[in-house]
Amino acid sequence: MAPQQTADFKKAITDSRKLKAKPSDTELLELYGLFKQGTQDPPFEQTKAPGMFELKEKAKRGAWEKLVKEGVSAADAQKKYVALVKSLKEKYGYTG
Repeated sequence: MAPQQTADFKKAITDSRKLKAKPSDTELLELYGLFKQGTQDPPFEQTKAPGMFELKEKAKRGAWEKLVKEGVSAADAQKKYVALVKSLKEKYGYTG
């Protein structure tokens, strides 16, 4: 069962799509990992590893796997996601 998503987390997801500029690849990977760990839908253990030539998917899975290995809970991932989106809004601007 997927963890409950907070209102702040849901708003941050929407806000992340309204940034005035595209974040860096590193920032996007961090956002992806935190989003996946925050939602856990499906859980990491139930996902299939990407193929050898799926480099983008491997990078995304690696960002998520790092959080899993660090033991970041879904609730903590949601809080970190909200904080990251807030900093990205300050850095890149926001059209909300």
